[in-house]
Amino acid sequence: MAEVEEQGRKLSEESTDESEEEDTEEEPKLKYERLTNGVTEILQKDAASCMTVHDKFLALGTHFGKVYLLDIQGNVTQKFEIVQVFGLYTREGFHENFDCPIKVVALHPQFSKSNNKQFVTGGNKLFLYEKNWLNRWKTSILHEGEGNITNVKWRANLIAWANNLGVKIYDISSKQRITNVLRDNNNLRPDMYPCSLCWKDNTTLIIGWGSSVKICVVKERDPTEMRDLPSRYVEIVSAFETEFFISGLAPLADQLVTLYYVKENSEHMEEEFRTRPRLDIIQPLPEGCEEISSDALTVRNFQENQCRDYRLEHSEGESLFYIISPKDIVVAKERDQDDHIDWLLEKKKYEACEALMAAEISFKNIKRHDVQKIGMAYINHLVERGDYDAAARKCQKVLGKNMDLWENEVYRFKTIGQLKAISQYLPRGDLRLRPAIYEMILHEFLKTDYEGFATLIREWPGELYNNMAIVQAVNEHLKRDPTNSMLLTTLAELYTYDQRYDRALEIYLKLRHKDVYQLIHKHNLFSAIKDKIVLLMDFDKEKAVDMLLDNDDKISMDKVVEELKDRPELLHVYLHKLFKRDHHKGQKYHERQISLYAEFDRPNLLPFLRESMHCPLEKALEICQQRHFVEETVFLLSRMGNCRRALQMIMEELADVDKAIEFAKEQDDRELWDDLISYSIDKPPFITGLLNNIGTHVDPILLIHRIKEGMEIPNLRDSLVKILQDYNLQILLREGCKKILVADSLSLLQRMHRTQKRGVRVDEENICESCHTPILPSDTAQAFGVVVFHCRHMFHKECLPSPGNVPGIQYCNICSAKRRGPGSGILEMKK
Repeated sequence: MAEVEEQGRKLSEESTDESEEEDTEEEPKLKYERLTNGVTEILQKDAASCMTVHDKFLALGTHFGKVYLLDIQGNVTQKFEIVQVFGLYTREGFHENFDCPIKVVALHPQFSKSNNKQFVTGGNKLFLYEKNWLNRWKTSILHEGEGNITNVKWRANLIAWANNLGVKIYDISSKQRITNVLRDNNNLRPDMYPCSLCWKDNTTLIIGWGSSVKICVVKERDPTEMRDLPSRYVEIVSAFETEFFISGLAPLADQLVTLYYVKENSEHMEEEFRTRPRLDIIQPLPEGCEEISSDALTVRNFQENQCRDYRLEHSEGESLFYIISPKDIVVAKERDQDDHIDWLLEKKKYEACEALMAAEISFKNIKRHDVQKIGMAYINHLVERGDYDAAARKCQKVLGKNMDLWENEVYRFKTIGQLKAISQYLPRGDLRLRPAIYEMILHEFLKTDYEGFATLIREWPGELYNNMAIVQAVNEHLKRDPTNSMLLTTLAELYTYDQRYDRALEIYLKLRHKDVYQLIHKHNLFSAIKDKIVLLMDFDKEKAVDMLLDNDDKISMDKVVEELKDRPELLHVYLHKLFKRDHHKGQKYHERQISLYAEFDRPNLLPFLRESMHCPLEKALEICQQRHFVEETVFLLSRMGNCRRALQMIMEELADVDKAIEFAKEQDDRELWDDLISYSIDKPPFITGLLNNIGTHVDPILLIHRIKEGMEIPNLRDSLVKILQDYNLQILLREGCKKILVADSLSLLQRMHRTQKRGVRVDEENICESCHTPILPSDTAQAFGVVVFHCRHMFHKECLPSPGNVPGIQYCNICSAKRRGPGSGILEMKK
């Protein structure tokens, strides 16, 4: 096997165009190896003339007229020296001596089946042999008179053969010849440049002759056009010329594999490649072709070969192509994923990571390569190139769960001073390395990068390393730099991981760190902050108060007030939020809150006085009078019942007639309105305000009569007009309401009348609500009386109690309606 691989590599190397630059070289499409073993020994003494290919074995014909049956590796299994047709695994067969040389033989594709025992032979005539119903061979001539038959290919029901004039196709099912494709390049000798035939599928024939290629498709003819014509016809869908002479053709999906013979005088070929056969992959087009790949092959004695000496056969099952020359047989096959990776590794194309990507994508299809080894090679390349971050990032995927490889890589990165690069990619989930590995990296960061160290502490779970060892290392650094906030924050996080929350809390409070509240909530540290409430409030009053109020079962309200007694501004914030949440919960502190609101938050004092039910009014009045808070004093006086004094303060202290009017409206006291009018009667602006607003509460005539003659009142006319308009509006509203009321009453009366006029169905299912017997007697011929109320309760007349106080009016006992309502009134039915 080593020798075969070495030969294959050598052949591939020789088939590469060395004139191309290495960095622009394209990857080959095919790989090559020589067919050795028994073939080597045969061709040393003889020369190959033809070969046919099966998925499981090969048949090789030589110039000495011998036929060798080979396995796929080239070992000889059987040998024949005469032309025979026989079954390899059955006893049936055909043996006959012919009177002329046999050039070609083709079997029916389904020859093994009993109804397809047919084959053709070609010499100067084309004979068809088939078994008749008597199990005897019958011979018929399909073609003669145009020279030797040089090639025959049979596919399904179609037989194609070539002679010196062209290519014919015969339909075995209809027993008709359906086409004749004439030969091009008539100046070439047909014996030196023979025709190559190849079926792509059951209806597509590829013809190569000289330097021309034709692709023919067999189609069904329209029945209306048949007349005396065959039922099928052939259409040439593609025809083009090639640069060299064709020695063989084979299909490859929608492409075409061509074996070329190159003459020595080909000017566009390099000296070293002249006369070497070429195997090209081309893409046929309607009027040309596109070259996909091209390989020059170094076969044995290629200098002595001619175009007719080469053959190309293919195995459809595995896409294997056999290049047959007199002294050599080369097998070409499509390159697999392993070959692709080999080529990438050989060309050092690590920059694009193509080899690793190819291995990862097709890891199920590769056999010779290991994804991890390729990945390691790629990582080594990145490290050599200095791209440490990319190399470390790739470790995560390449190394997987192999702890030994991980530790080796970590130590390698330490050796080259790049521990930082690999730190963020270390495993930290189910797979974990030894704690010493993580501690080594943390110590490295602690020496050179406090910020990176803090990031790792936040990102890495505390179980990865020895927490105490790292805490000691951080404390050593803090001795040299005790105020470093980043180190202190990281130390607090380490204490948190170690469940020493009191130590972490002290550091967070010292630093005023935003995570202090999260730490308290998460680990229930309320007992530890009872003596640190002032510090928490100084840091963030809003968050601190919310936390204290949300957890008043853990830190009592009295304890908070006691801690904040020396900081009244903070105490006010706490009590204010407490009052907003619950007006009654902190009632014993409402008296203290009066002075706190007066001192720190006067805008909220009046709302507090309005909403509090536990505030001592005398104390509040005293504080407000001392501080000359007029609005608050007015509210307290009115709440204590001294409305006249409150109104007097509004008029004298505030001189605000609108507020005075609003106050009088709220109290709705006639005497208060008289006092307001009396106070305003000598003040024209006040009179204007009263005229504009008094109309809906007090008769404006009372004010107008008391105005002194000759007093000049601003905007008097507008005020009087407004009074009249308001009066007219009131009249209109009353009339409108009256109309609506009358219309609604009439509608409801009509509805009640219609309802009471309706009949009530009474049948055998109804019962008397008093005696609970059927309401109708069984004998309806007898006289009976039934009373039905509007509430739909029914009684026998004799079961009703005597009428009430109003003679002739009865009420339903069940509804107990003592007034005219749903159960009042009756419908009496008698017979």
